[in-house]
Amino acid sequence: MLLNRRHFLRAASGFGGLALGDLLAAESTPFSPRLPHFPATARSVIFLFMPGGPSQIDLFDHKPELRKWHGRPLPASVTKDLKLAFIKPNANAVASPRTFARHGESGAEISDLLPHTARRADDLCIVRGLHTDAFNHDPGELLLMTGSMQPGRPSMGAWVSYGLGSESRNLPGFVVLSSGSGPSAGSNDWSNGFLPSAFQGTPLRGTGDPILYLSNPDGFTSEMQRARLDVIRRMNEKRRRETGDAEIDARIASYELAFRMQMAAPELLDLSAEPKYLLDQYGVHHEPTHQYGLHCLLARRMVERGVRFIMVSHGSWDDHNDIDKNLEKNCRITDPPAAALVGDLKQRGLLDSTLVIWGGEFGRTPLTQQQRSDIGYGRDHHPNCYSMWMAGGGIRAGETVGKTDELGLEAVEDRVHLHDLQATILHTLGFDHTRLTFQNSGRNFRLTDVGGKAVSKLLKKGLA
Repeated sequence: MLLNRRHFLRAASGFGGLALGDLLAAESTPFSPRLPHFPATARSVIFLFMPGGPSQIDLFDHKPELRKWHGRPLPASVTKDLKLAFIKPNANAVASPRTFARHGESGAEISDLLPHTARRADDLCIVRGLHTDAFNHDPGELLLMTGSMQPGRPSMGAWVSYGLGSESRNLPGFVVLSSGSGPSAGSNDWSNGFLPSAFQGTPLRGTGDPILYLSNPDGFTSEMQRARLDVIRRMNEKRRRETGDAEIDARIASYELAFRMQMAAPELLDLSAEPKYLLDQYGVHHEPTHQYGLHCLLARRMVERGVRFIMVSHGSWDDHNDIDKNLEKNCRITDPPAAALVGDLKQRGLLDSTLVIWGGEFGRTPLTQQQRSDIGYGRDHHPNCYSMWMAGGGIRAGETVGKTDELGLEAVEDRVHLHDLQATILHTLGFDHTRLTFQNSGRNFRLTDVGGKAVSKLLKKGLA
Protein backbone atom coordinates (compact mmCIF):
# COMPACT_ATOMS: atom_id res chain seq x y z
CA MET A 1 0.00 0.00 0.00
CA LEU A 2 1.22 3.49 -0.80
CA LEU A 3 2.05 6.10 1.80
CA ASN A 4 0.30 9.44 1.54
CA ARG A 5 2.01 12.65 2.66
CA ARG A 6 0.58 12.43 6.14
CA HIS A 7 2.06 8.97 6.72
CA PHE A 8 5.36 10.02 5.14
CA LEU A 9 5.77 13.02 7.40
CA ARG A 10 4.97 11.02 10.51
CA ALA A 11 7.49 8.37 9.52
CA ALA A 12 10.23 10.76 8.43
CA SER A 13 12.88 11.78 10.93
CA GLY A 14 13.05 15.28 12.35
CA PHE A 15 9.93 17.29 11.56
CA GLY A 16 7.45 14.46 10.90
CA GLY A 17 5.34 15.00 14.00
CA LEU A 18 5.72 18.79 14.26
CA ALA A 19 3.55 21.66 13.12
CA LEU A 20 4.40 21.33 9.43
CA GLY A 21 3.23 17.75 9.45
CA ASP A 22 0.01 18.73 11.16
CA LEU A 23 -0.55 21.50 8.65
CA LEU A 24 -0.11 19.21 5.65
CA ALA A 25 -2.17 16.48 7.29
CA ALA A 26 -4.99 18.96 7.77
CA GLU A 27 -5.18 19.59 4.02
CA SER A 28 -4.65 15.95 3.02
CA THR A 29 -7.59 14.27 1.30
CA PRO A 30 -8.09 11.02 -0.62
CA PHE A 31 -7.42 13.08 -3.76
CA SER A 32 -4.08 14.56 -2.61
CA PRO A 33 -1.25 13.89 -5.13
CA ARG A 34 1.02 11.00 -4.16
CA LEU A 35 4.35 9.74 -5.47
CA PRO A 36 4.58 6.41 -7.34
CA HIS A 37 7.24 3.76 -6.78
CA PHE A 38 9.67 5.13 -9.39
CA PRO A 39 9.83 8.00 -11.91
CA ALA A 40 6.88 7.85 -14.27
CA THR A 41 6.67 8.51 -18.00
CA ALA A 42 2.92 9.21 -17.87
CA ARG A 43 0.94 11.46 -15.56
CA SER A 44 -2.53 10.82 -17.01
CA VAL A 45 -4.35 8.10 -18.94
CA ILE A 46 -7.06 8.46 -21.58
CA PHE A 47 -8.62 5.08 -22.34
CA LEU A 48 -10.59 5.19 -25.60
CA PHE A 49 -12.70 2.16 -24.70
CA MET A 50 -14.52 0.42 -27.56
CA PRO A 51 -16.81 -2.09 -25.83
CA GLY A 52 -18.20 -4.95 -27.87
CA GLY A 53 -14.99 -6.17 -29.50
CA PRO A 54 -13.75 -4.28 -32.59
CA SER A 55 -12.72 -6.60 -35.41
CA GLN A 56 -8.94 -6.67 -35.63
CA ILE A 57 -9.30 -8.70 -38.85
CA ASP A 58 -10.91 -5.67 -40.52
CA LEU A 59 -8.93 -2.88 -38.84
CA PHE A 60 -5.35 -3.70 -37.79
CA ASP A 61 -4.43 -7.32 -38.58
CA HIS A 62 -4.50 -7.99 -42.32
CA LYS A 63 -4.95 -11.68 -43.20
CA PRO A 64 -4.74 -12.18 -46.98
CA GLU A 65 -4.37 -15.94 -46.43
CA LEU A 66 -8.05 -16.03 -45.47
CA ARG A 67 -8.98 -15.36 -49.10
CA LYS A 68 -7.89 -18.92 -49.93
CA TRP A 69 -10.46 -20.26 -47.48
CA HIS A 70 -13.19 -17.66 -47.95
CA GLY A 71 -16.64 -19.27 -47.85
CA ARG A 72 -15.54 -22.68 -46.56
CA PRO A 73 -14.42 -24.16 -43.21
CA LEU A 74 -10.82 -23.99 -42.11
CA PRO A 75 -8.94 -27.29 -41.65
CA ALA A 76 -10.11 -29.20 -38.59
CA SER A 77 -6.48 -29.63 -37.57
CA VAL A 78 -6.20 -25.89 -36.80
CA THR A 79 -9.68 -25.36 -35.28
CA LYS A 80 -10.10 -28.54 -33.19
CA ASP A 81 -9.30 -26.78 -29.88
CA LEU A 82 -11.04 -23.50 -30.72
CA LYS A 83 -13.65 -22.44 -28.14
CA LEU A 84 -16.12 -19.82 -29.34
CA ALA A 85 -19.15 -18.10 -27.85
CA PHE A 86 -21.86 -18.60 -30.47
CA ILE A 87 -20.52 -20.51 -33.48
CA LYS A 88 -18.77 -23.81 -34.06
CA PRO A 89 -15.16 -24.12 -35.24
CA ASN A 90 -16.38 -25.53 -38.57
CA ALA A 91 -18.07 -22.24 -39.52
CA ASN A 92 -16.98 -20.83 -42.86
CA ALA A 93 -13.94 -18.58 -43.00
CA VAL A 94 -14.53 -15.03 -44.22
CA ALA A 95 -11.80 -12.73 -45.51
CA SER A 96 -11.97 -9.01 -44.82
CA PRO A 97 -13.41 -6.94 -47.68
CA ARG A 98 -11.37 -3.96 -46.49
CA THR A 99 -8.30 -2.54 -48.18
CA PHE A 100 -5.13 -2.41 -46.10
CA ALA A 101 -2.12 -0.17 -46.76
CA ARG A 102 1.14 0.68 -45.02
CA HIS A 103 1.37 4.12 -43.45
CA GLY A 104 4.08 6.46 -42.19
CA GLU A 105 7.74 5.68 -41.81
CA SER A 106 6.76 2.79 -39.54
CA GLY A 107 4.86 1.09 -42.35
CA ALA A 108 2.00 0.12 -40.03
CA GLU A 109 -0.76 -1.79 -41.84
CA ILE A 110 -4.10 -0.13 -41.16
CA SER A 111 -7.49 -0.58 -42.82
CA ASP A 112 -9.16 1.97 -45.09
CA LEU A 113 -11.86 2.29 -42.40
CA LEU A 114 -9.41 4.32 -40.28
CA PRO A 115 -7.86 6.94 -42.59
CA HIS A 116 -7.35 9.57 -39.85
CA THR A 117 -5.79 7.08 -37.44
CA ALA A 118 -3.54 5.91 -40.27
CA ARG A 119 -2.11 9.43 -40.61
CA ARG A 120 -0.92 9.16 -37.02
CA ALA A 121 0.71 5.75 -37.56
CA ASP A 122 4.15 6.94 -36.48
CA ASP A 123 2.75 8.06 -33.11
CA LEU A 124 1.13 4.69 -32.39
CA CYS A 125 2.24 1.37 -31.00
CA ILE A 126 -0.10 -1.29 -32.41
CA VAL A 127 -0.34 -4.34 -30.15
CA ARG A 128 -1.44 -7.38 -32.17
CA GLY A 129 -0.80 -10.26 -29.79
CA LEU A 130 -3.35 -9.46 -27.08
CA HIS A 131 -5.35 -12.30 -25.58
CA THR A 132 -7.85 -12.68 -22.76
CA ASP A 133 -9.52 -15.42 -20.71
CA ALA A 134 -13.10 -14.27 -21.37
CA PHE A 135 -15.24 -14.71 -24.47
CA ASN A 136 -18.42 -12.92 -23.33
CA HIS A 137 -18.87 -9.21 -22.84
CA ASP A 138 -19.51 -8.67 -19.13
CA PRO A 139 -16.63 -10.87 -17.89
CA GLY A 140 -14.43 -9.62 -20.75
CA GLU A 141 -14.94 -5.97 -19.86
CA LEU A 142 -14.46 -6.70 -16.18
CA LEU A 143 -11.21 -8.56 -16.82
CA LEU A 144 -9.91 -5.67 -18.93
CA MET A 145 -10.98 -2.93 -16.55
CA THR A 146 -10.71 -4.59 -13.12
CA GLY A 147 -8.39 -7.58 -13.61
CA SER A 148 -11.09 -10.08 -12.64
CA MET A 149 -14.09 -11.58 -14.42
CA GLN A 150 -16.12 -11.26 -11.22
CA PRO A 151 -17.80 -7.96 -10.26
CA GLY A 152 -16.77 -6.14 -7.11
CA ARG A 153 -13.11 -5.36 -7.88
CA PRO A 154 -11.75 -1.82 -8.31
CA SER A 155 -11.44 -0.61 -11.88
CA MET A 156 -8.18 0.48 -13.49
CA GLY A 157 -9.07 4.16 -13.11
CA ALA A 158 -9.86 3.65 -9.43
CA TRP A 159 -6.48 1.95 -8.86
CA VAL A 160 -4.68 4.80 -10.63
CA SER A 161 -6.55 7.42 -8.59
CA TYR A 162 -5.84 5.50 -5.39
CA GLY A 163 -2.16 5.23 -6.24
CA LEU A 164 -1.50 8.75 -7.51
CA GLY A 165 -4.32 10.91 -6.18
CA SER A 166 -5.30 13.78 -8.44
CA GLU A 167 -3.56 16.92 -9.64
CA SER A 168 -6.94 18.61 -10.07
CA ARG A 169 -8.43 20.31 -7.04
CA ASN A 170 -11.79 21.04 -8.67
CA LEU A 171 -12.49 17.97 -10.80
CA PRO A 172 -12.60 14.24 -10.01
CA GLY A 173 -9.44 12.20 -10.46
CA PHE A 174 -11.33 9.61 -12.56
CA VAL A 175 -13.95 10.69 -15.11
CA VAL A 176 -16.12 8.64 -17.48
CA LEU A 177 -17.57 9.87 -20.78
CA SER A 178 -19.87 7.51 -22.66
CA SER A 179 -21.57 7.53 -26.06
CA GLY A 180 -23.33 4.94 -28.17
CA SER A 181 -24.95 2.01 -26.40
CA GLY A 182 -22.50 2.04 -23.49
CA PRO A 183 -20.49 -0.85 -22.05
CA SER A 184 -22.21 -4.13 -21.27
CA ALA A 185 -20.88 -4.26 -17.69
CA GLY A 186 -22.11 -0.71 -17.01
CA SER A 187 -20.81 1.07 -13.94
CA ASN A 188 -18.83 -2.02 -12.90
CA ASP A 189 -16.26 -0.83 -15.46
CA TRP A 190 -15.56 2.29 -13.37
CA SER A 191 -16.35 0.96 -9.91
CA ASN A 192 -14.17 1.65 -6.88
CA GLY A 193 -14.86 -1.93 -5.69
CA PHE A 194 -13.46 -2.30 -2.18
CA LEU A 195 -11.36 0.88 -2.43
CA PRO A 196 -12.76 3.96 -0.68
CA SER A 197 -15.69 5.41 -2.63
CA ALA A 198 -13.73 8.58 -3.42
CA PHE A 199 -11.90 6.64 -6.14
CA GLN A 200 -14.87 5.51 -8.23
CA GLY A 201 -15.29 6.98 -11.71
CA THR A 202 -17.55 10.00 -12.10
CA PRO A 203 -19.75 9.92 -15.22
CA LEU A 204 -19.76 13.32 -16.93
CA ARG A 205 -22.33 14.50 -19.45
CA GLY A 206 -21.41 16.61 -22.46
CA THR A 207 -24.61 18.67 -22.42
CA GLY A 208 -26.84 20.21 -19.77
CA ASP A 209 -25.67 19.78 -16.20
CA PRO A 210 -22.28 18.04 -16.52
CA ILE A 211 -23.13 15.87 -13.52
CA LEU A 212 -26.69 15.08 -12.53
CA TYR A 213 -27.90 16.63 -9.26
CA LEU A 214 -24.77 18.78 -9.00
CA SER A 215 -26.53 22.14 -9.47
CA ASN A 216 -28.34 23.77 -6.59
CA PRO A 217 -32.15 24.03 -6.82
CA ASP A 218 -33.71 27.42 -7.50
CA GLY A 219 -33.46 29.74 -4.51
CA PHE A 220 -30.61 27.84 -2.89
CA THR A 221 -27.49 30.03 -3.01
CA SER A 222 -23.82 29.06 -2.86
CA GLU A 223 -23.60 30.69 0.57
CA MET A 224 -26.43 28.51 1.85
CA GLN A 225 -24.77 25.45 0.32
CA ARG A 226 -21.45 26.34 1.99
CA ALA A 227 -23.09 26.76 5.38
CA ARG A 228 -24.88 23.43 5.07
CA LEU A 229 -21.66 21.64 4.05
CA ASP A 230 -19.81 23.14 7.02
CA VAL A 231 -22.39 21.69 9.40
CA ILE A 232 -22.29 18.29 7.70
CA ARG A 233 -18.49 18.33 7.75
CA ARG A 234 -18.37 18.99 11.51
CA MET A 235 -20.82 16.15 12.11
CA ASN A 236 -18.80 13.78 9.90
CA GLU A 237 -15.51 14.74 11.58
CA LYS A 238 -17.03 14.05 14.99
CA ARG A 239 -18.23 10.66 13.81
CA ARG A 240 -14.82 9.87 12.27
CA ARG A 241 -13.06 10.63 15.58
CA GLU A 242 -15.48 8.29 17.33
CA THR A 243 -15.25 5.39 14.89
CA GLY A 244 -11.96 5.80 13.00
CA ASP A 245 -13.85 4.93 9.80
CA ALA A 246 -11.69 6.01 6.83
CA GLU A 247 -14.74 5.96 4.55
CA ILE A 248 -15.94 9.10 6.33
CA ASP A 249 -12.84 10.92 5.05
CA ALA A 250 -13.82 9.91 1.53
CA ARG A 251 -17.36 11.21 2.09
CA ILE A 252 -16.12 14.56 3.39
CA ALA A 253 -13.72 14.92 0.45
CA SER A 254 -16.48 14.02 -2.03
CA TYR A 255 -18.84 16.66 -0.63
CA GLU A 256 -16.14 19.32 -0.81
CA LEU A 257 -15.15 18.30 -4.34
CA ALA A 258 -18.78 18.44 -5.48
CA PHE A 259 -19.04 21.99 -4.13
CA ARG A 260 -15.96 23.09 -6.09
CA MET A 261 -17.16 21.29 -9.19
CA GLN A 262 -20.25 23.48 -9.32
CA MET A 263 -17.95 26.19 -10.69
CA ALA A 264 -15.29 24.07 -12.40
CA ALA A 265 -17.49 21.75 -14.48
CA PRO A 266 -19.29 24.48 -16.48
CA GLU A 267 -15.91 26.10 -17.25
CA LEU A 268 -14.65 22.73 -18.50
CA LEU A 269 -17.53 22.57 -20.98
CA ASP A 270 -17.03 26.13 -22.24
CA LEU A 271 -15.35 25.65 -25.64
CA SER A 272 -15.51 29.30 -26.69
CA ALA A 273 -11.69 29.65 -26.52
CA GLU A 274 -11.07 26.57 -28.71
CA PRO A 275 -10.21 27.53 -32.32
CA LYS A 276 -12.65 26.52 -35.05
CA TYR A 277 -10.07 24.50 -36.97
CA LEU A 278 -9.52 22.33 -33.89
CA LEU A 279 -13.24 21.86 -33.28
CA ASP A 280 -13.48 20.76 -36.91
CA GLN A 281 -10.65 18.26 -36.48
CA TYR A 282 -12.42 16.69 -33.53
CA GLY A 283 -15.70 16.75 -35.45
CA VAL A 284 -17.47 18.89 -32.85
CA HIS A 285 -20.63 20.47 -34.33
CA HIS A 286 -20.56 17.94 -37.17
CA GLU A 287 -22.36 14.63 -37.57
CA PRO A 288 -21.83 11.81 -36.90
CA THR A 289 -18.74 12.80 -34.88
CA HIS A 290 -20.15 15.53 -32.63
CA GLN A 291 -20.70 13.64 -29.38
CA TYR A 292 -17.61 11.46 -29.53
CA GLY A 293 -15.52 14.37 -30.77
CA LEU A 294 -16.73 16.49 -27.86
CA HIS A 295 -15.79 13.73 -25.43
CA CYS A 296 -12.27 13.41 -26.89
CA LEU A 297 -11.80 17.18 -26.71
CA LEU A 298 -13.05 17.24 -23.12
CA ALA A 299 -10.57 14.47 -22.31
CA ARG A 300 -7.73 16.70 -23.48
CA ARG A 301 -9.11 19.64 -21.48
CA MET A 302 -9.32 17.40 -18.39
CA VAL A 303 -5.70 16.32 -18.79
CA GLU A 304 -4.76 20.01 -18.88
CA ARG A 305 -6.67 20.49 -15.62
CA GLY A 306 -4.96 17.59 -13.86
CA VAL A 307 -7.55 14.80 -14.13
CA ARG A 308 -5.68 11.53 -13.71
CA PHE A 309 -7.74 8.93 -15.64
CA ILE A 310 -10.40 9.51 -18.30
CA MET A 311 -12.43 6.68 -19.84
CA VAL A 312 -14.01 7.69 -23.16
CA SER A 313 -16.36 4.85 -24.05
CA HIS A 314 -18.16 4.35 -27.36
CA GLY A 315 -20.16 1.22 -28.12
CA SER A 316 -21.14 -1.11 -29.34
CA TRP A 317 -18.75 -2.96 -31.66
CA ASP A 318 -20.54 -6.29 -31.09
CA ASP A 319 -21.01 -7.08 -34.76
CA HIS A 320 -22.61 -10.52 -35.05
CA ASN A 321 -24.49 -9.24 -38.11
CA ASP A 322 -23.83 -6.68 -40.83
CA ILE A 323 -20.25 -6.22 -39.65
CA ASP A 324 -19.09 -4.31 -42.72
CA LYS A 325 -21.90 -1.76 -42.39
CA ASN A 326 -21.61 -1.46 -38.62
CA LEU A 327 -17.83 -1.14 -38.61
CA GLU A 328 -18.02 1.61 -41.19
CA LYS A 329 -20.54 3.48 -39.03
CA ASN A 330 -18.51 3.20 -35.81
CA CYS A 331 -15.28 4.13 -37.55
CA ARG A 332 -16.86 7.23 -39.11
CA ILE A 333 -17.86 8.29 -35.58
CA THR A 334 -14.61 7.55 -33.75
CA ASP A 335 -11.75 7.70 -36.25
CA PRO A 336 -11.44 11.49 -36.77
CA PRO A 337 -11.79 12.42 -33.05
CA ALA A 338 -9.36 9.74 -31.83
CA ALA A 339 -6.73 10.84 -34.34
CA ALA A 340 -7.37 14.52 -33.53
CA LEU A 341 -6.85 13.79 -29.83
CA VAL A 342 -3.41 12.25 -30.41
CA GLY A 343 -2.38 15.12 -32.69
CA ASP A 344 -3.72 17.79 -30.33
CA LEU A 345 -1.93 16.31 -27.32
CA LYS A 346 1.28 16.11 -29.33
CA GLN A 347 1.02 19.71 -30.58
CA ARG A 348 0.54 20.94 -27.00
CA GLY A 349 3.46 18.93 -25.63
CA LEU A 350 1.10 16.72 -23.61
CA LEU A 351 1.43 13.42 -25.45
CA ASP A 352 4.75 12.55 -23.79
CA SER A 353 3.04 12.62 -20.38
CA THR A 354 -0.39 11.29 -21.42
CA LEU A 355 -0.95 7.61 -22.19
CA VAL A 356 -3.70 7.08 -24.79
CA ILE A 357 -5.13 3.56 -25.25
CA TRP A 358 -7.64 2.42 -27.91
CA GLY A 359 -9.37 -0.95 -27.80
CA GLY A 360 -12.05 -3.31 -26.52
CA GLU A 361 -12.38 -6.39 -24.35
CA PHE A 362 -11.63 -8.92 -27.12
CA GLY A 363 -11.61 -9.22 -30.91
CA ARG A 364 -13.60 -11.03 -33.61
CA THR A 365 -13.15 -14.39 -35.31
CA PRO A 366 -11.90 -14.98 -38.85
CA LEU A 367 -15.00 -17.17 -39.15
CA THR A 368 -18.40 -16.00 -40.29
CA GLN A 369 -21.54 -15.79 -38.20
CA GLN A 370 -24.76 -15.61 -40.18
CA GLN A 371 -27.61 -15.22 -37.71
CA ARG A 372 -30.18 -14.18 -40.32
CA SER A 373 -30.28 -14.71 -44.07
CA ASP A 374 -31.78 -11.28 -44.79
CA ILE A 375 -28.84 -9.27 -43.39
CA GLY A 376 -25.08 -9.33 -43.80
CA TYR A 377 -22.66 -11.65 -42.06
CA GLY A 378 -20.94 -10.95 -38.75
CA ARG A 379 -18.06 -12.30 -36.70
CA ASP A 380 -18.14 -14.03 -33.30
CA HIS A 381 -16.22 -13.05 -30.14
CA HIS A 382 -12.56 -14.00 -30.26
CA PRO A 383 -10.44 -13.94 -27.07
CA ASN A 384 -7.37 -15.75 -28.47
CA CYS A 385 -5.87 -12.79 -30.33
CA TYR A 386 -6.82 -9.21 -31.01
CA SER A 387 -5.39 -5.71 -31.43
CA MET A 388 -5.21 -2.40 -29.58
CA TRP A 389 -3.10 0.69 -30.06
CA MET A 390 -1.30 2.82 -27.51
CA ALA A 391 0.35 6.23 -27.84
CA GLY A 392 2.36 8.64 -25.69
CA GLY A 393 3.19 8.30 -22.02
CA GLY A 394 6.50 6.49 -22.53
CA ILE A 395 5.15 3.97 -25.06
CA ARG A 396 7.36 3.13 -28.04
CA ALA A 397 5.97 4.98 -31.08
CA GLY A 398 5.88 3.74 -34.66
CA GLU A 399 5.96 0.07 -33.69
CA THR A 400 3.79 -2.98 -34.26
CA VAL A 401 4.32 -5.49 -31.46
CA GLY A 402 3.05 -9.05 -31.64
CA LYS A 403 2.06 -11.38 -34.43
CA THR A 404 -0.84 -13.72 -35.08
CA ASP A 405 -0.91 -16.80 -37.28
CA GLU A 406 -1.72 -16.43 -40.98
CA LEU A 407 -5.42 -17.17 -40.39
CA GLY A 408 -5.89 -14.90 -37.36
CA LEU A 409 -6.75 -17.69 -34.93
CA GLU A 410 -3.95 -17.43 -32.36
CA ALA A 411 -1.27 -15.01 -31.17
CA VAL A 412 2.07 -16.64 -31.97
CA GLU A 413 4.68 -13.97 -31.21
CA ASP A 414 4.99 -11.48 -28.32
CA ARG A 415 1.71 -12.59 -26.77
CA VAL A 416 0.30 -10.03 -24.32
CA HIS A 417 -2.29 -11.08 -21.75
CA LEU A 418 -4.59 -8.41 -20.40
CA HIS A 419 -2.78 -8.59 -17.05
CA ASP A 420 0.45 -7.82 -18.93
CA LEU A 421 -1.26 -4.82 -20.53
CA GLN A 422 -2.42 -3.61 -17.11
CA ALA A 423 1.06 -4.08 -15.64
CA THR A 424 2.50 -2.06 -18.54
CA ILE A 425 -0.01 0.77 -18.07
CA LEU A 426 0.83 0.95 -14.36
CA HIS A 427 4.55 0.89 -15.19
CA THR A 428 4.22 4.03 -17.33
CA LEU A 429 2.64 5.69 -14.29
CA GLY A 430 5.59 4.72 -12.11
CA PHE A 431 4.15 1.63 -10.39
CA ASP A 432 5.38 -1.87 -9.82
CA HIS A 433 1.99 -3.55 -10.29
CA THR A 434 2.79 -6.17 -7.63
CA ARG A 435 3.22 -3.44 -5.00
CA LEU A 436 0.15 -1.32 -5.75
CA THR A 437 -2.13 -3.24 -3.39
CA PHE A 438 -5.05 -2.83 -1.02
CA GLN A 439 -5.90 -5.13 1.85
CA ASN A 440 -9.43 -6.53 1.76
CA SER A 441 -10.95 -9.59 3.43
CA GLY A 442 -7.65 -10.52 4.98
CA ARG A 443 -5.36 -10.37 1.94
CA ASN A 444 -3.77 -7.91 -0.44
CA PHE A 445 -5.42 -7.38 -3.82
CA ARG A 446 -4.03 -5.75 -6.96
CA LEU A 447 -5.26 -4.84 -10.43
CA THR A 448 -3.34 -7.68 -12.09
CA ASP A 449 -4.73 -10.32 -9.70
CA VAL A 450 -1.94 -12.93 -9.44
CA GLY A 451 -0.43 -12.51 -12.92
CA GLY A 452 0.94 -9.90 -15.26
CA LYS A 453 4.32 -8.62 -16.36
CA ALA A 454 5.14 -5.23 -17.86
CA VAL A 455 6.01 -5.65 -21.54
CA SER A 456 9.45 -4.22 -22.30
CA LYS A 457 8.85 -4.06 -26.07
CA LEU A 458 5.96 -1.64 -25.55
CA LEU A 459 8.04 0.81 -23.53
CA LYS A 460 10.22 3.47 -25.09
CA LYS A 461 12.97 2.88 -22.53
CA GLY A 462 12.27 -0.79 -21.96
CA LEU A 463 12.45 -2.28 -18.48
CA ALA A 464 15.35 -1.53 -16.17
